[in-house]
Amino acid sequence: MTSRRIINSEKTILDKDDEDLQSSPGAGGQSITAPAVPMDVIIKLLAFTLAMIVIPIGSYFLTVNTIFRGNSTYAGALAAILANVVLVGYVVVAMNEDQTDQLEAEKKKQKQRQGKAE
Repeated sequence: MTSRRIINSEKTILDKDDEDLQSSPGAGGQSITAPAVPMDVIIKLLAFTLAMIVIPIGSYFLTVNTIFRGNSTYAGALAAILANVVLVGYVVVAMNEDQTDQLEAEKKKQKQRQGKAE
């Protein structure tokens, strides 16, 4: 089987990538240093991560000897249920945040439409 030869006038994939980088809008001007993810999203993620670790483990050790009198099966089941509660709570918060972003975008569009109508 023969291989295809690259002609000098033909651009390779690497050459095309270099042109794309040079022609990008941020290449000539200032670079965008804003974070890709807002800080409040990161804080929520870290809080739910901490809750996902602390609540189930803490509930297990608090209830295994006090409420369930040494029955680790019931304490483990409670820890699993509480882990699922934390997970569902995170999903609900994320969905509400996504809906508020969509509502804000719709309000901006309506304001722009009203501004054009006047």
